This record gives sequence, structure tokens and C-alpha cells, in this order.
Amino acid sequence: MGRKMVFHKVDFARSPFAIAPMQAVIPFPNISPDLIAFDIAGFTLAIRWYALAYIAGIITGWRMALWVVSRPALWPAGIAPMTREQVEDYLTWAILGIILGGRLGFVMFYQPAYYMANPAEILAVWEGGMSFHGGLIGVIVASYIYARRHKLALLSTADLIALCVPPGLFFGRIANFINGELWGRPSLMPWAVAFPGPRAQDCPPEFGTPCGRHPSQLYEAGLEGLVLGIVLLYLATRMGWLRRPGRIAAIFFAGYGLSRFVVEYFRLADAQFITLDNPLGHVLALGPVGVTMGQLLSLPMVAVGIGLWMLSKRAR
Repeated sequence: MGRKMVFHKVDFARSPFAIAPMQAVIPFPNISPDLIAFDIAGFTLAIRWYALAYIAGIITGWRMALWVVSRPALWPAGIAPMTREQVEDYLTWAILGIILGGRLGFVMFYQPAYYMANPAEILAVWEGGMSFHGGLIGVIVASYIYARRHKLALLSTADLIALCVPPGLFFGRIANFINGELWGRPSLMPWAVAFPGPRAQDCPPEFGTPCGRHPSQLYEAGLEGLVLGIVLLYLATRMGWLRRPGRIAAIFFAGYGLSRFVVEYFRLADAQFITLDNPLGHVLALGPVGVTMGQLLSLPMVAVGIGLWMLSKRAR
């Protein structure tokens, strides 16, 4: 907010996309990935924004879960799927599912060859590399085991968890932006951001210098976190959809899958998928078009959402 806009000329003879004689590029705010960093006995200890995003998402989701289970009128027959004590107990299961699933998902979906050659680095989560889809699978597995052990209603438990996920998505994508990672494709839009680093600035000449890119992290924070979260809260508290087991979970799965699928058209694919012959990083070609790994992993989420919706229509 209040950031100065920097304008750079674009060569129209080489730019079929240019729509104005000047391109507006927003300088990257260059916030340090570390909130606090200090040295102790030769070791650097740091509190990173990314870790704080996980903590903020977990705490916000936990408080939301406590709030919603304390309102029995929102649930079928006036009975919430969990007690407040069970929510507290389940939190540990959810954290383990997020960390283990997120890390293993990144290893298997995005860089399997590298980690097969360097298995010792699989556990080095502090170096980065987490997959939302892997974390989601981890949470689903942990939640299923917990619900079975405590004989909880599966669909209503899924609704409760789905309702509390968007805040974590929002904070996580904001942290991605602060870290200057997972940025988008080159853009001439007036809100394009000049991310730092040689790879971020490695753009075709028609996009000018410095190169502006879609702030796709903020697109995801807005769609997957803010918009989806508001829609789910409205449906749960105003429309009474928690009384129809499975519907909130269905909207979450389909809503996230569609949001991520759309944003992938603006987000740059991971480096390991990009080659000279495949500059957009498609992992599957469908004639003249293709899909990225993020899109490929999001399509099953849409299918799960549709399946849950059909199941909710039959649920008692």
C-alpha cells in the first residue's frame, strides 16, 4: 500500500501483447523471509514467515473448529461431530498429517528423481518444499483414522475440517509471496510484480526490463483462502448447510480444485517441468493444449467434490 509505481518502456515492435506505450511494474517489497534471525554459538536461529503462516493457519482453524462445534443448532439433530475436547485432541493428528503428507507429496509429485538420489534430504523440511495436495491427503488419512477410532460421523467431520482449512491456505500463500517464490508467468498487466532473482527476471524481451510477473501467490490467497473461506462460512452459518452432511466438504473440494486449476494458467510451473520444448511446464498434453502438475492434481479434487455432493443428497 502506498508503494511507488515504476514505469518501463516496452518495445512495441517485438511485443504483440503490449497494450500501452508504458508498462507499470510494481517493485517487489523485498521483505526478509526471516522475521527474526540471530546467531548462537555459530548457529543461526531464525523465525521464518513461512513457519508463522503454518502456525497462524493452524491456530485460526483450531479456534474456528471450537467455535462451530459449540453451536449445536448448526449440526444435524443438534449434535456436533466432535466435542471441544476431541477438537483439541485431533489437532495433533492434523498437524502430523499436514507436515508428513505435505513433505511426502512434494517429494513424490514434484521431485521424485532428486530425492531418490538424495534420500537423506527428504526429512529436511526446513529447506522448504511442501505440497498442498500431499498435505491434504495426509490430513484426510489422519482424519479418517481418528474418526474411525472415536466413532465420529464421517461426513460431518469432513465438513468441520473443510470449513477450517481456508485460513491456512490464505496465510500460506501470503508467506509464499513474502518469500518471493511460486510467482507467476510474465505479464504486462499494471499490477505485475518485478520479483527478484535471475530466474524471475529471465523473461522474453517483449516483457521489458525489469520483467513483471503475475503475483499468482496473491491470486491463490484471494481465491482459495479468502473467497472460498467466506463462501463456506456463509453456507455453514447462514444457509444451514452443515445440517446436510457432506455439502460443505463438497464445496471445499470442488472450489479449491477449480480455483487452483484457473490460477495455474497464471502461475509459472515448477522448474523441473520446464524445458525449451515445453516452456509452460505441461506434464500432460491434450492436443494443442496441456495441463500442469498443479492442474493434474486439482482435477481429482473436483471429482471428489462432485462425489461428495451426490453422497450428501443421500445422507441422513
